[in-house]
Amino acid sequence: MTTGFSSGSCRFADYFVICGLDTESGLEPDELSALCQYIEATKFRDGARGKLASANEGENFEQSPLRRTFKSKVLAHYPDNVEWNPFDQDAVGMLCMPKGLSFRTQVDSREPQFHSFIITREDGSRTYGFALTFFEEVTSKQICSAMQTLYHMHNAEQYDILHTPTSPHGPEDQRHPHTQSRPVLHAAPSISRLQRFNSYDISRDTLYVSKCICLITPMAFAQACRKVLQQLHQAVTSPQPPPLPLESYIYNILYEVPLPPSGRSLKFSGVYGPIVCQRPSTSELPLFDFAIGEMFNLLGVENVLQLFTCALLEMQILLYSQHYQRLMTVAESITALMFPFQWQHVYVPILPASLLHFLDAPVPYLMGLHSNGQDDRTKLELPQEANLCFVDIDNHFIELPEELPQFPNKLEFIQEISEVLISFGVSPEGNIHSSDSRGFRSVDMVSDKRNGNLASPLNSYLLRENETIARLQALVKRTGVSLEKLEVREDASSNKDPRVQCDEEELKMHQLNIQVREVFANRFTQMFADYEVFVIQPSHDKESWFTNRDQMQNFDKASFLSDQPEPYLPFLSRFLETQMFASFIDCKILCHDDEEKEHTLRVFDSRVDKIRMLNVRTPTLRTSMYQKCTNIEEAEKAIEMRVVKIDHTALHPHLLDMKIGQGRYEHGFFPRLQSDVLSSGPTSNKWAKRSAPAQWRRRDRQKQHAEHLYLDNDQREKYIQEARNLGTTIRQPKLSNLSPSVIAQTNWKFVEGLLKECRNKTKRMLVEKMGREAVELGHGEVSITGVEENTLIASLCDLLERIWSHGLQVKQGKSALWSHLLHYQDSKEKTPGSLGPPGFIHDTERRKSDGGGSAMPPLKVSLIQDMRHIQNISEIKTDVGKARAWVRLSMEKKLLSRHLKQLLSDHELTKKLYKRYAFLRCDDEKEQFLYHLLSFNAVDYFCFTNVFTTIMIPYHVVVVPSKKLGGSMFTANPWVCVSGELAETGVLQVPRNTLEITFECQNLGKLTTVQMGHDNTGLYAKWLVECVVVRNEITGHTYKFPCGRWLGKGVDDGSLERILVGELMTPSSENDERMCRTPPMQQSPGMMRRFVTISPNSKPKLNTGQIQEGVGEAINGIVKHFHKPEKERGSLTLLLCGEYGLVWALEQVFQHGFKSPRLFKNVFIWDFLEKAQVYFESAEQREVTPDENWQTRVRHFCRFMRAINNTSRNIGKDGKFQMLVCLGARDHLLHHWIALLADCPITAQMYEDSALIKDRSLVNSLIRVLQTLQEFNITLEASLVKGVGI
Repeated sequence: MTTGFSSGSCRFADYFVICGLDTESGLEPDELSALCQYIEATKFRDGARGKLASANEGENFEQSPLRRTFKSKVLAHYPDNVEWNPFDQDAVGMLCMPKGLSFRTQVDSREPQFHSFIITREDGSRTYGFALTFFEEVTSKQICSAMQTLYHMHNAEQYDILHTPTSPHGPEDQRHPHTQSRPVLHAAPSISRLQRFNSYDISRDTLYVSKCICLITPMAFAQACRKVLQQLHQAVTSPQPPPLPLESYIYNILYEVPLPPSGRSLKFSGVYGPIVCQRPSTSELPLFDFAIGEMFNLLGVENVLQLFTCALLEMQILLYSQHYQRLMTVAESITALMFPFQWQHVYVPILPASLLHFLDAPVPYLMGLHSNGQDDRTKLELPQEANLCFVDIDNHFIELPEELPQFPNKLEFIQEISEVLISFGVSPEGNIHSSDSRGFRSVDMVSDKRNGNLASPLNSYLLRENETIARLQALVKRTGVSLEKLEVREDASSNKDPRVQCDEEELKMHQLNIQVREVFANRFTQMFADYEVFVIQPSHDKESWFTNRDQMQNFDKASFLSDQPEPYLPFLSRFLETQMFASFIDCKILCHDDEEKEHTLRVFDSRVDKIRMLNVRTPTLRTSMYQKCTNIEEAEKAIEMRVVKIDHTALHPHLLDMKIGQGRYEHGFFPRLQSDVLSSGPTSNKWAKRSAPAQWRRRDRQKQHAEHLYLDNDQREKYIQEARNLGTTIRQPKLSNLSPSVIAQTNWKFVEGLLKECRNKTKRMLVEKMGREAVELGHGEVSITGVEENTLIASLCDLLERIWSHGLQVKQGKSALWSHLLHYQDSKEKTPGSLGPPGFIHDTERRKSDGGGSAMPPLKVSLIQDMRHIQNISEIKTDVGKARAWVRLSMEKKLLSRHLKQLLSDHELTKKLYKRYAFLRCDDEKEQFLYHLLSFNAVDYFCFTNVFTTIMIPYHVVVVPSKKLGGSMFTANPWVCVSGELAETGVLQVPRNTLEITFECQNLGKLTTVQMGHDNTGLYAKWLVECVVVRNEITGHTYKFPCGRWLGKGVDDGSLERILVGELMTPSSENDERMCRTPPMQQSPGMMRRFVTISPNSKPKLNTGQIQEGVGEAINGIVKHFHKPEKERGSLTLLLCGEYGLVWALEQVFQHGFKSPRLFKNVFIWDFLEKAQVYFESAEQREVTPDENWQTRVRHFCRFMRAINNTSRNIGKDGKFQMLVCLGARDHLLHHWIALLADCPITAQMYEDSALIKDRSLVNSLIRVLQTLQEFNITLEASLVKGVGI
């Protein structure tokens, strides 16, 4: 894409460069790439096998002198320098010939190869390079004899190695059944093979060496540059010399061909034919001149879409191919399809061999790695793979990171793209025999079958086409779109516009490009059609906005997500967290009016406005209805118009003022050109006047970054730099001086970047979490959803993986963090110290806060124990999954910082696993990092319990009887049944001598209620229970269920079982001990009841105002509960039956003014309700019926009363009252019943005149409050209504 090209230039090309073999300095091995190859070789060797085995690896055969790399040099570049784009010799040299020089003899193929590359400057602006590499005969005698000498040495070494007996091969062999080419003990045939393949004989062979000609341009006109270079090469190799000296053509392209103005086309002359290029107007998608069709051909639509998703979520992406141009095409295509977003991180589509250490970068990157075509993927050692998307372009294969969310509307999207591709005759499956692939090895087919990409190598192309169409038709049936309209474009020759000025293929490429790009751009315009509504404009001036940019929220993510269809959320919630989205919104905030907007933003906004106009009626209604792209045709027309009518024609090449004899050259060799004529351009020229002084150019470039503010220039420059560097420390490795100090400095930047990222992430997570807890306490608005919390935790896991893989020495498995943990576990289990069980901490270190006082000794804190829990979960198969689960568990237990500190305290191990510069060995940064993680202990996460919902978890239950009236004589057999948000256990018998059990069952989620009771056997079956404590043995969460009542016939309310509602015990410090011995007065609803019922006179009564307030609060809680998003609602049971819940509030209503009979006789509310029921039933029989309504209400009331009284459960009178209130709330009948009871004569008998239930106005307001429950669909937990069949 044209982001940040150096707009100072208005020339088509800035430089013409020649690279190749410098005969003066002779053959220098390319130390850096040789070093990398050496390191690669030793990596395999350092394993269990001996040194000699590596020779059999094929490593040395491959490195015969003809296959080694030698230093290439920039032999010449014209002009010497242009001020707006200083020439970077190192970078250009590295990228023109990324692997250095290569040699061939007459038997090898020597086809010229074209590739493009990109140089990203410090400020993020880009320059493009286009290079054509071809082979020339070596004429220098010294070079030829040097090569001969190298061969003699090499063959001698090989001979020695082959005659050394080797140990039998290890498991390596089974791993690569296809590498049959290992000569081990068959010495004689091997030697002859060696000579046949690897020979060079000065007297018999001709030696060729690679040379490269290259154009450095400000904009990526790939097709035009390819033609210019091919025609120049042709001029040198064709038997007839070209019409003019080469200098004339190169002078012309450097100085006389301008960039086409936007929206125009330009024609200029190559050596043999005209060349056309065109530039889109400001209202079209930005310039893109690589063949997108080629990417789909290489990978297939499905793979491209997966890769696209990884890129949007800023994963690490590594492209792998033996063709540089493929690396570039895929990288540029993927980033171009992101419009309007831009890749913000390290972007190196072609990674030179000498920069391999950059794969260690612990930041998101998009890099291309050149494969030598011999090694398969298993040989490639990558430092980190937990978050890596690996794309093997040549083999049509892609490896994805775990837990990759699906792109919204993926199926329909794939279909829309496929329709476009088929109409151009491109197979949506991809076609392995892609245009420029030379050989095709059957090994690839094997790996491809493994990926389910191909049926058999014999499938003819046509058959594949039909298969594709069949698959599409199946997809169509599912999505209901007709395929009839799909006809493949006829051969364009039949319907070609005779006036078209560029060749067929090129026009077709442009058409396919624009169609596919429009389809992709349309997805984003649809998805973000109303994004502007959610942009939070800063309240500050620009200056302070910039300084606080890190902490600012610039987009209302929560509201935006709440508007989106459910299936989009997993992808969108992660996408909104990316740097590219943040930069896009920053850009939006900084550019107020249209003139200022960056090109991409302006185009995007105008499209969004168009969609808004179409959806005028319901702009905010977001559906997941798929809307196809509608503006393909006009986009295509614009391109065709420019090609039919060429807007500008450049000057023709002409003879230059050269001395006689200059400009002659030898056939077949690209000459050193005359630098005197090429070093400077014409003095006057109709468009050269535009090149203003450099400072204007600089300002121009800033304008193009579009991040400018109302500030003077220097400040602006500073801010733009800062804005660019916000999320990324390094956008591009420096392609030059690679001294150890530069590498160290780069690593230091990474360490600082990781620490900063950690600080921002922890802060963001805390703010979100605290915000949410504040909302639950009634402050502010809710801002985080379950999806979003998951996203944040996933991105924390990803950050930890990147930190743990920075500077790794030895890599095992895909997860660096899990690998470190396993090493730690091994070392601890081998040397169980004096700590008792391995890895445990002394008891003094235990966390006091966990237990229920004396009821339960606290869980031990043990890093290794937590690892074992994860290892025992059979559902988690991969290392990356285990590491993530372990992080989630540690966060839920509030031990993440402590565990990691313990892991890193084993300095010997850290030294063994990590290089000196690794993040984990920078002590200060490591301390700060652990300190940031410590802040998570301030909030409660359930990120383990809520995610692993199907795993088996051990629970420990303790029943605490009252100490005052000891349960020692208790003879009955108690039981409990525990329920949580996810499931319940069923009845569990509790041994009465110990009163505790441990059992294992599927994850119950957060616990809500415990039903407990006994079987009423034996002599003394009365039992006063204080509370029940239940602990999750993996997460350590402990729940307390207060009771404070009797269970037994003829005592309290005669109940043999009770339903207790519990809450999570929060660890608190000193007052901990006191809290646990007896449940404090106000905490147990049971206490409140007991005092009111048993001795009504001793307890201060609540007045009517307090009672009304209580009812109001209880109802309010329920209303709030239903206004939360479904995933975040707490326990409804707690709001109904818990402390100060609805049951308690209505109990207060009925207790108020209740006449107390003679002493020592308890009367319960249930007694009053039963009398009322008897009255209503007799009234019905006497048919004293006021009206229809009254009758239905009475019928309901009596039916519920009977059902509850007839239940087989032994619940007491208060339990029955609780059940009645819950059922009444569920069926929206409570307000009717209150009205009935207020009018009932029984009320007059049993209540004093001052009672609330006799006060007309109070009863009416109570009814109004209860009516608000009618709009909610209340579902009761099974334990509350067990045994009642209504």
